Amino acid sequence: MAEPPDIRIGTAEREEAVTLLGEHFSAGRLTVDEFDERVGLANLARTRGDLVPLFADLPTAPASVARRTGRDTATDLVTLVPFALAALLLLVVLRNPIGVLIAVAILVFVVRRGYRLLGPGSG
Repeated sequence: MAEPPDIRIGTAEREEAVTLLGEHFSAGRLTVDEFDERVGLANLARTRGDLVPLFADLPTAPASVARRTGRDTATDLVTLVPFALAALLLLVVLRNPIGVLIAVAILVFVVRRGYRLLGPGSG
């Protein structure tokens, strides 16, 4: 069940919105002026409804605006499996410092992404 748009948000939701706006800016979907204006509005937002217009013309919305379904999360987690397996394979097969560094970097990526998908605020 979707929560009403007048539910108050906190700093974490505002920061998530600003981060996502930064991704859209980096992708070229927003001009500098649009980005600055929307970041200002995101920082002033008090409710989820205040964030909705900031993403209305963009392809995705932050999790606090549009909650992910369990199926999306499961699909995203399954896509991390090949990365984890590759990292473990590198650890077993390549027993040199560079192989270990690459494997550790991949594992850190997988763990951080998995935490984002399953951690606090995931739905």
